[in-house]
Amino acid sequence: MATQSVFEPFVARLRSRDVADTSDIRQLAEWLDTRFEIPGTKIRFGFDSIIGLIPGIGDLATTVLGAYIVIRARELGAPPLLQARMVLNLAIDALVGAIPLVGDIFDLAFKSHVRNVRILLRHLDDPRRV
Repeated sequence: MATQSVFEPFVARLRSRDVADTSDIRQLAEWLDTRFEIPGTKIRFGFDSIIGLIPGIGDLATTVLGAYIVIRARELGAPPLLQARMVLNLAIDALVGAIPLVGDIFDLAFKSHVRNVRILLRHLDDPRRV
């Protein structure tokens, strides 16, 4: 049984060009933040939580992957303020994620990659929103 993407409510309103342009970052965000579910709960997690368990380089690696989402947002014409919000989300995830145990729990809740893609999709749906 296939699960519904966390982005479906946003994607339904986008033009077909925007849907195609964002498919790579939507998939990346889902893999990093919501790919797996803890059985019997609604708690979802992704490779960001798993890779983040590696001391020192785990959070750095997922931050680099998350930077790709910001780069794609810039390519899609996201305004500087929106890009700054996305970078701030990524920085918060990286800084708090670097704290042992607290950062791992934080990763389960904050989901910076999904958050950043949602910000971008809202902008593509209505460019007047930032």
